[in-house]
Amino acid sequence: MGGEGAMMAAINSLKNNRSLMSKRKENKPFSGSYAGIELKEFPKASKTDLLKIREKLQRENKIRTRKHFVILTLVLVIFAFIIYRYLF
Repeated sequence: MGGEGAMMAAINSLKNNRSLMSKRKENKPFSGSYAGIELKEFPKASKTDLLKIREKLQRENKIRTRKHFVILTLVLVIFAFIIYRYLF
């Protein structure tokens, strides 16, 4: 019967993968929990700081939205002009 070589290759591949798995588990750099890790302390932001940041982000988003709208409008006008010139 045919296929013995392919089956033998599959069995060998599974054996090799199994042996690699056991080696990987032994050499794991991050095993266990995060109980011994120190977390950095960051300063707390005050309400006024948060409001300033919020207003700044809102201003930037408004400017970005306007720029996108202007660019989109220009592209559409140019595209419409090109189509009009070639069709009529």
